[in-house]
Amino acid sequence: MEIVKSLIFISLAVVLLFASIAEANIKAHHHEFIIQATKVKRLCETHNSITVNGMFPGPMLVVNNGDTLVVKVINRARYNITIHWHGVRQMRTGWADGPEFVTQCPIRPGSSYTYRFTIQGQEGTLWWHAHSSWLRATVYGSLLVLPPAGSSYPFTNPHRNVPLLLGEWWDANPVDVLRESIRTGGAPNNSDAYTINGQPGDFYKCSSQDTAIVPINVGETILLRVINSALNQPLFFTVANHKLTVVGADASYVKPFTTNVIVLGPGQTTDVLITGDQPPNRYYMAARAYQSAQNAPFGNTTTTAILQYKSAPCCGLGGGSGTKKGISVKPIMPILPAYNDTNTVTRFSQSFRSLRRAEVPTEIDENLFVTVGLGLNNCPKNFRSRRCQGPNGTRFTASMNNVSFALPSNYSLLQAHHHGIPGVFTTDFPAKPPVKFDYTGNNISRSLYQPDRGTKLYKLKYGSRVQIVLQDTGIVTPENHPIHLHGYDFYIIAEGFGNFNPKKDTTKFNLEDPPLRNTVGVPVNGWAVIRFVADNPGVWIMHCHLDAHISWGLAMAFLVENGNGVLQTMEQPPADLPVC
Repeated sequence: MEIVKSLIFISLAVVLLFASIAEANIKAHHHEFIIQATKVKRLCETHNSITVNGMFPGPMLVVNNGDTLVVKVINRARYNITIHWHGVRQMRTGWADGPEFVTQCPIRPGSSYTYRFTIQGQEGTLWWHAHSSWLRATVYGSLLVLPPAGSSYPFTNPHRNVPLLLGEWWDANPVDVLRESIRTGGAPNNSDAYTINGQPGDFYKCSSQDTAIVPINVGETILLRVINSALNQPLFFTVANHKLTVVGADASYVKPFTTNVIVLGPGQTTDVLITGDQPPNRYYMAARAYQSAQNAPFGNTTTTAILQYKSAPCCGLGGGSGTKKGISVKPIMPILPAYNDTNTVTRFSQSFRSLRRAEVPTEIDENLFVTVGLGLNNCPKNFRSRRCQGPNGTRFTASMNNVSFALPSNYSLLQAHHHGIPGVFTTDFPAKPPVKFDYTGNNISRSLYQPDRGTKLYKLKYGSRVQIVLQDTGIVTPENHPIHLHGYDFYIIAEGFGNFNPKKDTTKFNLEDPPLRNTVGVPVNGWAVIRFVADNPGVWIMHCHLDAHISWGLAMAFLVENGNGVLQTMEQPPADLPVC
């Protein structure tokens, strides 16, 4: 008996030793984000832009899988703000997710809030951005999640990591652009430039001196971590004369595949390996719009950075496309797809496979069919015509399953749920559209253009296995919608065009190795099917990541109930959680 007790004691000591070693390897990274107005000059004009720590784009955060982030956000700007950690699972830490009036009230000017969360089981590229108004036009940055200490990538170790943040720039205050759109009911003004790492590049006025440059040696392989942080535009991205090997997306590894061009919807990230295997020279890295909505205005310009070989016979590391000793050093320009090249988008999106066999739920407890699309509200009788500048004197709106999502203003949804505050939301979001119609047809009844407005959530039991068919509609115009779900990754098991047919299209389901993403591009005039297990209690918004569409109501939220025990229950709200 004494021997048994000794063995138990030794076993317990070994367990505690390994636990303490594991704990020692988990690192907490402490940062301070000061939200402030900063003079930023682009396109010949200087604006007082809202930034983090005076930087545009904001600070790059680098952690290892398993690390904890502690970020104190101090608001010294004149606007309310929150920060969302895009793609972080936030297991049981919904209070740190960040969407305004969903998981927290905003951080008021002069106030602060500390976000605390651990990144678990995710490796690759994530990012962070403001989740209030249109402040994320300038308040955003990369979040790189490296393998745990002592581990390596499942591909050739790159010589270097290079984040490339694709963005949009307005020669105006983005908050004013949104406010004007809400006031008039019309579409917001398009941006004046696309950017790479905050710089428009050589093809815009007053910009070539600051074009971003990525140096490379002959024979070197670097990991480009491409992030679409643009507000309203899916983007093509390519590098002249170089192949791109895709190895990850949304902080999940994929089976490597090679391509000339990648496409990202706002919110999505893609990790690509690129090798210095071309003659030493300067090569443009370029991005421009993928525009799927017919007859909708968009920015048709091209942003560039430069991949520059260190041994190139030119100008050393300087911006722009100048010359040295009479030698032309203009970078080589790539060929980009046509703006409406949906075939290229489809080929690319259907190339993704999880690196290993996926744990896709095969039995389904909750089966939702959700239409996503735009709408037009008739002009209210008490509105003057200047407030109804949508098509034919209407006001733009948007919805999921005919519900245009309205955020509360007195409480966040998560606070109302946690404290049992009545009257803030209901839990009757419909699992299917109230009216079945030819979703992608050309003759949709005008009676379907005006959705109901409400704060409707869909309740999920902890552990329930969920399937969602996301169906684009032709109301106003069909469009590729990047749909982002907070608090979860999900498997994209199929996508297609036309109306989803449950009898035929289920044969297309990939239940072996579908990609794991946090944002899915629902094809224009088409559909996508996603699955996940509701293992993270809290209130989680699902919305279109085209910010113009969020303001019109293209969103809904899930209320995931607590399970059993501490590990299946949300943490208590932090003491410094902002109040409305």
